[in-house]
Amino acid sequence: MSREILLQARDVSKSFGAVRVLHEVSFDVYRGEVLGILGPNGAGKTTLFNMISGDIKPSGGDIRLGEIALRGEPPFKRCRMGIGRTYQIPRPYSGMTTFENLLVAAAFGGGRSESDAYAFCAQVLTDCELADKANTSSGSLTLLDRKRLELARALASDPKLLLLDEIAGGLTEEESRSLVALVRRIRDRGVTIVWIEHVLHALMAVADRLMVLNFGEKIAEGLPQEVIANPEVKRVYMGVEA
Repeated sequence: MSREILLQARDVSKSFGAVRVLHEVSFDVYRGEVLGILGPNGAGKTTLFNMISGDIKPSGGDIRLGEIALRGEPPFKRCRMGIGRTYQIPRPYSGMTTFENLLVAAAFGGGRSESDAYAFCAQVLTDCELADKANTSSGSLTLLDRKRLELARALASDPKLLLLDEIAGGLTEEESRSLVALVRRIRDRGVTIVWIEHVLHALMAVADRLMVLNFGEKIAEGLPQEVIANPEVKRVYMGVEA
């Protein structure tokens, strides 16, 4: 039985003036899986996310969400279409409480009514281990809890596809394990995830497949252990000469 493709990218390219950031990158993401994306700094990973989420437009190629071709819709519309994302540096509304941050995401990102949003956001807070921080100002949270809040805000829009951009960055090993367990629970609920990450053990613990970018081109894709064993991946990502 063939798997259902939720996200499809074909020959996606992006240039800023004369600088080529991505060149004809193609890949599929299947419903319910976790695709991890690796690559050194400057490989084009976040640029790819920004094109999927609608923050920037591709210079060429096509991106589809299910059967829908993405043709320049702004981020808020793509959020309503089912694309949620986090950012490398958490972006909470620091003047609001943790719970108020989620309400904004559920109402404006997910299109929920106020009465529906309250119960839904309360569950998301519990799922993300933030229930005891519901009335805490988001600007005073620890880094781990800001990362959890970044995840929770994305989940409050009820996404089909969740884009995680270096969500484990800056955390201790113990904190990273806690966040990995949370991502695994999100996956187990059926949310499809594409995850950019430099913390390799975090990706290896959850990802079904890996894709590696280097200088804007895809150099490997496949099962995690196979990709990590690839000599070219070892050379460009790990600094190991085959």
